[in-house]
Amino acid sequence: MKKTATILCLAALLTLSLSCEHELEKALDKGIDCVAESIFEKVKHTTDATNPKKIDFTVEYSGTNTLKTVKWTFGDGTPAETVTATGTTVSISHIYSAAGTYTVKADITIQNGDGTCTSSPTRTVTVN
Repeated sequence: MKKTATILCLAALLTLSLSCEHELEKALDKGIDCVAESIFEKVKHTTDATNPKKIDFTVEYSGTNTLKTVKWTFGDGTPAETVTATGTTVSISHIYSAAGTYTVKADITIQNGDGTCTSSPTRTVTVN
């Protein structure tokens, strides 16, 4: 069992490494390590106290580069919305038309001089 788990972990790491290699090389050429930057990004959400279909989303960035934009895809078929950062936090609210479970994606773009990189964490949101 340990041998199988070890092999699966190594295969997953190799797959991740190969799929991210090209983007990582481009970003590193411009001075940003996107994989390392992603540890400084936190995506949070809360349900609005007065409207259960309204979800408040926030991205917090604590790294040394600059948070540039966050493009939100809410998972309900509505057009994506891009918010330009003015500091280290970007917030947006979205009202869902129906209860359900949605996958929300935040394309977070970090900038350092002329170089940028984008990571795309997802969150599952349940709306009542």
